[in-house]
Amino acid sequence: MAQVTPMMKQYLEIKAQYQDAFLFFRLGDFYELFQDDAVQASRELEITLTGRGQGETRIPMCGVPHHSADMYMTRLVEKGYKVAICEQVEDPETAKGVVKREVVKLLTPGTMMSDHFIQEKENNYLATIHECADGSYGVAFVDLSTGEGRVTITGDELEDAIQEIVTANSKEVIIASTADQALMNRLAEQKQLTISYEDEFDEQSDYASVYQHLKQDKLEKTYARLVQYLVRTQKRSLSHLQPVNYYASTSYLKMDQHTKRNLELTETLREKRKQGSLLSIIDHTVTAMGGRMLRQWTLRPLVNKQEIQSRQRAVESFLTHFFEREELRDELKAVYDLERLAARVAYGSVSPRELVQLKKSLQRVPAIVHLLSTMQADFAQDWFKELETFEGLATLLDTSLIEDAPISLKEGGIIQSGYSLELDKYRDASTNGKQWIAELEAKEREITGIRTLKVGYNRVFGYYIEITRANASSIPEGRYERKQTLTNAERFVTPELKEKEALILEANDQTEKLEYELFVQIREQVKQFVPELQSLASQMSELDVYASFATVSEQRTYVKPTFSETRRIQLLNNRHPVVETVIPRGQYVPNDVIMGDGRGMLLLTGPNMGGKSTYMRQLALTAVMAQIGCYVPADEAELPVFDQIFTRIGAADDLASGQSTFMVEMLETKHALTKATQDSLLLLDEIGRGTSTYDGMALAQAIMEFIHEHIQAKTMFSTHYHELTTMERSLQQLQNIHVSAAEQDGHVVFLHKVIDGPADRSYGIYVAELAGLPSMVTERAEMLLAELEGGQLETAAAKTDILDVQEPETEDKDEDLQLSLFAVEEVPKKPMSTVNKHQEALLKEINAVDLMHLTPFEALQLIHTWQQKAKE
Repeated sequence: MAQVTPMMKQYLEIKAQYQDAFLFFRLGDFYELFQDDAVQASRELEITLTGRGQGETRIPMCGVPHHSADMYMTRLVEKGYKVAICEQVEDPETAKGVVKREVVKLLTPGTMMSDHFIQEKENNYLATIHECADGSYGVAFVDLSTGEGRVTITGDELEDAIQEIVTANSKEVIIASTADQALMNRLAEQKQLTISYEDEFDEQSDYASVYQHLKQDKLEKTYARLVQYLVRTQKRSLSHLQPVNYYASTSYLKMDQHTKRNLELTETLREKRKQGSLLSIIDHTVTAMGGRMLRQWTLRPLVNKQEIQSRQRAVESFLTHFFEREELRDELKAVYDLERLAARVAYGSVSPRELVQLKKSLQRVPAIVHLLSTMQADFAQDWFKELETFEGLATLLDTSLIEDAPISLKEGGIIQSGYSLELDKYRDASTNGKQWIAELEAKEREITGIRTLKVGYNRVFGYYIEITRANASSIPEGRYERKQTLTNAERFVTPELKEKEALILEANDQTEKLEYELFVQIREQVKQFVPELQSLASQMSELDVYASFATVSEQRTYVKPTFSETRRIQLLNNRHPVVETVIPRGQYVPNDVIMGDGRGMLLLTGPNMGGKSTYMRQLALTAVMAQIGCYVPADEAELPVFDQIFTRIGAADDLASGQSTFMVEMLETKHALTKATQDSLLLLDEIGRGTSTYDGMALAQAIMEFIHEHIQAKTMFSTHYHELTTMERSLQQLQNIHVSAAEQDGHVVFLHKVIDGPADRSYGIYVAELAGLPSMVTERAEMLLAELEGGQLETAAAKTDILDVQEPETEDKDEDLQLSLFAVEEVPKKPMSTVNKHQEALLKEINAVDLMHLTPFEALQLIHTWQQKAKE
């Protein structure tokens, strides 16, 4: 076996501790990667793969310069990888043997704080799922870039815990290495989610104060695991972690990942972009922290009516105080991201320029407080009393830091003159020394008569007098000491120049060192204010969101919704908040949505492209907007407070798990039927279209009956099965509505107006023509449609409700036989008197059955029994 060098031995020992991460190993001015890390990194980063050694002992390697390593590390983390940064922790000049190295930080998708990685208006959550002894799940989140943390208990259903992780859009989740396989499998199914492991949770750690107030063992253990992972991977102060907030999932409107995706709350369904989502319309925030808060509110609407109305009062205050609102927004525009600035102060990574940003932000607070004091509203007065102005801290930063301070500490030019007498003395010595050098150059030129003489400096030889060889004969004898000979010049020094050099270099070194020390002292002083700064950030964020709601409500003529105690929905001239912004002004057709007594379920029919899906979605989006405290797009709005929203809109498959479009549809429908309550909102679009016509209609009717009789939730059900419209006669709460269309000169005009009653047709062939299908196809389809509608291929469902049984006819119908959902064998006809008597008994038995309380299997057994009796 080939001998391993001491350096490679050190590398392998460290790598063994970080098997799931790329190890960036510091060697001089480069970070090097070896073996499998090098091979994979060269592919992912598109950098050259080289090697050490020869033949079979050759070790693959690649490297990146340390000054640009952040870019490469960020690219790896964006792809879901982890990066362990291994630095030299002792001076190479004084080290004996191999320089000591240690991993100083582990970068992961959930712990990145780089501006290149995290989005300004999005949180970057690290999550954990803790399996509790009683079968429930603890779920917690922390955003390392802000210090914000939340924790909850989700009960014993794994899917509820997964939904919490998905809702938070977590990039990384921490679990125990002994976690249940079902949990691991479900997490592995989530795209863009990195799974990490932590088996320790020291409930008495240095940061236990952030979760000990929870006073519940399950909650404390859940958050302790998260904190322990941060301690192990970050290896630095975490004093910016805020006390974790407990929340109950029942305090928010529940929407599963399918619903949030279908409604396009924060990103579009196809392109995964914010533009075109609900958030893009209502986000008029002017601060990054306000944008993050609005995103959180959009994903977690409230269900407590008093809390919603409290937000509404704040929005109303800003609507009635236009000038104050606009002045406030102007002030907020100058406020930087206080949350993340405070976190970087505590984390020890804040730059001089960022502290100047903090100063500028704090200087805006007094003006904001004054504006709130002038608003005659309880909301504003309460905020005015609570806001801290931080005048002392702002003064400290103003008198200590240079206005255009650099990003890097190494560049100098950080501390203002007058802040430190010692620093001023060093600067004076340095400045005067450089002036002395300039005067020396002028004096020597005059004495020697050499106009090209110059005084220069480099790091190796220090200061020198340089004279070209052509002028060497003009140098007075014994005036200079030779220091260096070049090809075309000679360099000299004088005792006086050496002495001044020592003073200047010492002054420069001391200036740089003292500036750094003073900056650290200032940073530590600011660090004492971190909790107060985080509280200020939260207040500024909330103000920003309320002002944003008022701004969009005014611009879009939204109205303040009221909340019904009788579960009534009355939206007059309701509009889709996104669609109305992308079509020419004045062309959007608003619609009423009325659901109350006798209208608990709406069956929506009408043409393709007529706007059925838009109509359904606008109801859900209006409900979400109302429950986050925003005004809504309507002329008048009354809504119940929904506890859950379920949507089954659009077709999608899940090939990775072997599920067809129809299976996905059934699974999502099953989730809605088993979880919904009477306070929920169900939007079901085209249920049953993924199977045969009869199967689909039967399922659709059964689902509607189940919701109507057992759940009684507000439901909107769209379909092209026009046969279902007859259910209005048997379901008390069902109302037919349709999207209207008209034919003019052989063309269909979509009116986009929803009116009561069933539609007469779907105009699917016309839509096919618009899509550009070959004319032979559409013309043939027209012929077939005419035959079907003419009765030549009449379906059973066209004559009666799908599962209804008709009274027997007294006259023979040779050809007009009703088609059955089940195959029935041909049997010899019996005498009419015998058949009628037998059927009469069978019908009495059928009519006596309560279909609504049968399971599908029991219903199938009964149908089989009746079929056998019918053959007798």
